[in-house]
Amino acid sequence: MNNSQRSAPVVHGFAGYANGHSALQGSTWRLFQNLDRLFLSWANYWDAAEYQFPATLPAHELNKIGYFKSFPQHLTLPVCLDADHDNLAEFAAGDPLDAQGALRLGKCAPVKEVLTPAACYHFYVNFQDQVLDAPRYVTTRATCFRRESHYTPLRRQWSFNMREIVCIGTADEVTRFLYMQRSVVEEFFMGIGLPITWQGATDAFFNPAANPKYLAQKLDPVKTEMVYGPDIAIGSVNFHRNYFGEAFHIARAGEDAYSGCVAFGLERWVHAFLAHFGPDEKNWPALPGGRA
Repeated sequence: MNNSQRSAPVVHGFAGYANGHSALQGSTWRLFQNLDRLFLSWANYWDAAEYQFPATLPAHELNKIGYFKSFPQHLTLPVCLDADHDNLAEFAAGDPLDAQGALRLGKCAPVKEVLTPAACYHFYVNFQDQVLDAPRYVTTRATCFRRESHYTPLRRQWSFNMREIVCIGTADEVTRFLYMQRSVVEEFFMGIGLPITWQGATDAFFNPAANPKYLAQKLDPVKTEMVYGPDIAIGSVNFHRNYFGEAFHIARAGEDAYSGCVAFGLERWVHAFLAHFGPDEKNWPALPGGRA
């Protein structure tokens, strides 16, 4: 195994990998599960339907929202060898790895899928071309993939778990949802004594000076992050306006639907709990299903 891919020793129930992944076990894994149950309890307030989606999204769907021009630095692509017999035989006959441990792929099949970069994207693809007769509340948990310049276990990872609660409806319906859900989250933080600050944010657009969506976010912020410590965003409240409704032809009340989501990064919540309450599960605040 390449040294850059070796895992660190298991500490406090998790092992971090230098290439941007982590593994959880014991009480830390149970904390992860109980946190997700907490988020589901908040989704249940809205009678949000829970979905499970594939690990990938069609590239032509993400292209509708300009993802590839906005976030090429985050892309993770599932790559397959071209199925031609001679191509496969040539690959199998040679040394599969080079000196750096990279696969010698040869000819690859066309890449038409993208590994999920954000959980909520699946909903807009799923509901496209629909006319909604009521606001739609939905939730899902997905393993998301975003390439970064560097990685830190639990805090900044290539692959991580995201739970999202989403509302698609009119501007008033989405605004009410986001306001009420933020209030619930704020009350929770105050109740357990977890010090969180709310900070306005913009997405990390590629070449932001040339991206009109970046300018729109700077002029009228639509993303507010829940920040633990100086700079760890463990979740966010996002108002998408009617951007996804327009891109995917989702209508509500005679116009392009508005949408918004509340997103929770599960590994980062685990980090915040371990950092603030310590590694001993007896000191963790009670969550649905118990402390651990």
